[in-house]
Amino acid sequence: MKIARTLIATITAGLLATSAFAMTQPEYKAAKDTISAEYKASKDKCNALTGNAKDICAKEAKGHEDVAMAELDARYKPSAKAEYKARVARADADYAVAKEKCDDLSGNAKDVCMKDAKAAHVTAKENAKVSEARAQPADTPAAKGAAVAEARKDAAAEKNEANYKAAKERCDTLQGDVKSKCVDEAKRMYGQ
Repeated sequence: MKIARTLIATITAGLLATSAFAMTQPEYKAAKDTISAEYKASKDKCNALTGNAKDICAKEAKGHEDVAMAELDARYKPSAKAEYKARVARADADYAVAKEKCDDLSGNAKDVCMKDAKAAHVTAKENAKVSEARAQPADTPAAKGAAVAEARKDAAAEKNEANYKAAKERCDTLQGDVKSKCVDEAKRMYGQ
């Protein structure tokens, strides 16, 4: 009797959890409309600003909309691909805002800011690729392990290259032997 009650409670909890995450077409459309309305309201608030602050505000508003739409799609039709798209949308939105913030700078500080933004973008996208590889079904655990290992290897190489470029850019303000040592240290640190 106790086992039957536990089984019924478990099945009921599972059904409630499933129905909580399932989204109907009308719910999806309503959520989409809400996201669009929030974007318009955020964009309208940006009109009160000027200069680069206005540009940053607009990028943030657009980024929030893009991420919200991608996450909504991932909830509406869950899949590894949809989750990957949501992660990439997040990375792209963060990158767009970071680049816009760099516009307030000039010279090497701006160059370093841009390289740092690019490195963060590459890192986020590569992490999304690794997560997608983990979520993909495979014929055997060994095949899945190999696919994830390959994705991690590729991601590490891409991230190291982007981080190296950012570190090298920081060295550009230096001169002579100090600059050479800085570049050598960056090469050593990021395996270039």
